[in-house]
Amino acid sequence: MTAPAETSPLEARVGHYYQMDGTYLVGREKLREYARAVQDYHPAHWDVAAAAELGYPDLIAPLTFTSAPGMQCNRRMFEEVVVGYDTYMQTEEVFEQHRPIVAGDELRIDVELTSVRRIAGRDLITVTNTFTDADGERVHTLHTTVVGVTAEDIGADVKTAVQNAMMHDMNILDIGGSDAQYHKTIRPEGAIRVSEGGQTRTPGSRSFDELAVGEALPVHHTRLSRGDLVNYAGVAGDANPIHWDEDIAKLAGLPDVIAHGMLTMGLGAGFFSSWSGDPGAATRYAVRLSSPAIVPAKEGADVEFSGKVKSLDPATRSGVVIVGAKSAGKKIFGLATLEVRFR
Repeated sequence: MTAPAETSPLEARVGHYYQMDGTYLVGREKLREYARAVQDYHPAHWDVAAAAELGYPDLIAPLTFTSAPGMQCNRRMFEEVVVGYDTYMQTEEVFEQHRPIVAGDELRIDVELTSVRRIAGRDLITVTNTFTDADGERVHTLHTTVVGVTAEDIGADVKTAVQNAMMHDMNILDIGGSDAQYHKTIRPEGAIRVSEGGQTRTPGSRSFDELAVGEALPVHHTRLSRGDLVNYAGVAGDANPIHWDEDIAKLAGLPDVIAHGMLTMGLGAGFFSSWSGDPGAATRYAVRLSSPAIVPAKEGADVEFSGKVKSLDPATRSGVVIVGAKSAGKKIFGLATLEVRFR
């Protein structure tokens, strides 16, 4: 009889839960600021009248907007709970849009360590953020998966350079908390009400009857400059200097500065919504990252987005769309899928 595998100290912390202090008030200008950062110019993110034409009470958030408040709420998780690593590398993101977030929403944000998996000698760590509105309904769920990176993978020169370049109240290296100080807290028991707003409203997306499996989305090219990366870093709160400092990027073993993975995901979501017609019609967006987009200082980077309809379900008038992204001949997305409701 095989003995059960021993649970690691980090695996024993799965289920650790806390709630952010206070609430997050969604403002119009914050939505516009984020939409500009991810180059998403769908009118529903910018113009109240355009949002109203689609049936929304105010401006709606871009699909990946929750990554910005989520990143701030997750700092405590990676500073005090997930220990044993010096920094983290993002690998996968899943956005579940139960109903679109709109300007004026006052959200409570919960954080939970939901999974630790060991693959090929690396720990894949998943942290889940849940966003609940003032009526007590969960409107969005965000799953972030990262790979833990230890000191063996980071040179002392890189650490010094990063700390010298970081913003005054940020620290992305040497952030592990103390085992001696750890106390596990778990989600309180109680019913969870998931909003059905994303399933009950009539979407303003394309007509289901006009679609066909295999249909290709028109190819779209997006240009990224260093200025775009700096702006996104400020808007989203991603302080890692490999996204804006060439010397540090090269010290870390990269060929040059790279675009944020979350930025390219936001670009992909905007590419999709411009085709579908309604950003709020997407119910799930899952992206597994492959290679980063390299952004040289002089010429910047070109990111090519493409897509096709993978499947359609007549019973629910919904479908799955695959989105591809590549830059300099390399795939940025290993796999990206969007589940969407059609008119």
